[in-house]
Amino acid sequence: MNPTPDTPGAKPNRPLRGIVYKLLSVSIFVVMASLIKATATEVPAWQAAFFRSLFAMPVILVWLAARRELRKGIATKNPWGHVLRGVIGTSAMVLGFAGLGLLPLPEVKALSYTAPLLAVVFASLFLGERIRGFRISMVLLGIFGVIVILYPRLTLIGKGALDAGEALGLLFVLSGAVLVAVVQVMIRTLTRTETTTAIVFYFSISATFLTLFTLPFGWNVPPLSAFLLLVLSGILGGVAQIFLTSSYREADVSIVAPFEYISIIFAIAIGYSFFAEIPTLSMLIGAAFIVLAGLLIIRRERQLGIERSKQRKAMTF
Repeated sequence: MNPTPDTPGAKPNRPLRGIVYKLLSVSIFVVMASLIKATATEVPAWQAAFFRSLFAMPVILVWLAARRELRKGIATKNPWGHVLRGVIGTSAMVLGFAGLGLLPLPEVKALSYTAPLLAVVFASLFLGERIRGFRISMVLLGIFGVIVILYPRLTLIGKGALDAGEALGLLFVLSGAVLVAVVQVMIRTLTRTETTTAIVFYFSISATFLTLFTLPFGWNVPPLSAFLLLVLSGILGGVAQIFLTSSYREADVSIVAPFEYISIIFAIAIGYSFFAEIPTLSMLIGAAFIVLAGLLIIRRERQLGIERSKQRKAMTF
């Protein structure tokens, strides 16, 4: 789930700044993904994840030190929760990076939007949250969007003509989205005792060490150009994470969250400009269904939040 302000009772009061931070975050994350994609032929996904995590850490540490939150922000009451989140989150990252090397960037981005929808289902299963008819219908709408994206490829499966790499890429990306949804539910649980700062910090550490253990499975010595791109991906990942966290400090989730879907525009532009990837009609239509489902859920949550706030105010009189 999206991060929330760390200060209990803190109220957002600078929505415009929050939106700007969110837009910067999503655009930088797409650029980071494009750098990972550009190096996919040079290094395996787990090695790329190591660079992404390692070189994000200095950026995050400097930011925390500048805010004087380094000591207080990394205090934790649930270390094993961070470890478990790190294992699942790192697995999701590696799967996503693997998918980037096999599928068009816009398609990967569109399929990744299924994670928040799946998180609704998982929150009901694991946290006991009530899932009403509206949410169920939006999840089904999002799943329909995924089917629309996959349909041309699924029809090829029947003819035995589907490229094995594309099939594997679809498996990686969708599996990664499932794990991201699990992580979002875990983060919702962690925020009961942990600050957003601690969650970001310990994930960076966990991902770095976990991916380092993949060294025996085969790492490559990348050429200098690829090495520099991998280092830059880590730095940009850290910067994007800071902007993401800052956006939720400045404005309410319901205000900034919808701007996540702007990233599909950046993905299409970068995919076309640098990878000669032309989005298919089915991908655009399917992505539209997934985005619509996500936006309607956010809108509904905003309405419910306003209603709950009015009810609390009424009870105080």
